[in-house]
Amino acid sequence: MSTDQKIAVITGANRGLGRAHALHLAAAGVDVVVTYRSNQAEAEEVVAAVAERGRSAVALRLDTGDVGSFAGFAERLGAELEARWSRTTFDFLVNNAGHDLQAPFAETTEKDFDDLVNVHLKGVFFLTQTLLPRLADGGAVVNVSSGLTRITVPGHAAYGAVKGAVEVLTRYQAKELGGRGIRVNAIAPGATATDFGGGMMHDEQVRAYLTSQVALGRVGEPDDIGAALAALLSDANRWVTAQRVEISGGQSI
Repeated sequence: MSTDQKIAVITGANRGLGRAHALHLAAAGVDVVVTYRSNQAEAEEVVAAVAERGRSAVALRLDTGDVGSFAGFAERLGAELEARWSRTTFDFLVNNAGHDLQAPFAETTEKDFDDLVNVHLKGVFFLTQTLLPRLADGGAVVNVSSGLTRITVPGHAAYGAVKGAVEVLTRYQAKELGGRGIRVNAIAPGATATDFGGGMMHDEQVRAYLTSQVALGRVGEPDDIGAALAALLSDANRWVTAQRVEISGGQSI
């Protein structure tokens, strides 16, 4: 296997936006390490779909809320890189895994808050740190944020605040990793038709309202986000770093 082959590690790539990221990167010629927390069958389906696009992929289990498991994951990842690609490094890290919380500010519990922080902030911080020795110089990191850092929607105070912290972290990472030629950006999807957030996008009234708020006249689809992610990681965007890139079709502008 050529060492010129690009490889991406995508957390939470067994469904939703992570799956779209994997398939669009595969279509762009990138091999993929698909991580999943609990649904291996879904992850293996993504591996098969990547293969249908002519690229190689492997599924590895990872709980991004469990920092103590990251060293073991890095070892398993290293073994797969050497066995499949004859490499010790990969090129792109997409910190995508996450979950939503819909609760009024006054009713958000400490456990709810801690669960969000562990996955969306602490997990992103320390997984990226743990994988730095395996991230190739000249590579890239993309942290998935949310349109809810710009748009204020009651019931998302904790989620929006944690994602806002991720955007600040993104700029610090870009500054500190720039010496290795590693660029770091955040993408902020707007309303997108996935099962995220308990599948609220299946509610016709919710979907109609959100559609009315989008300049391009519809809610987003996973392919919209995956295509943008692949473009951001392409060499055409090699001079873009430390940016928050909103992918929302012009929502609430």
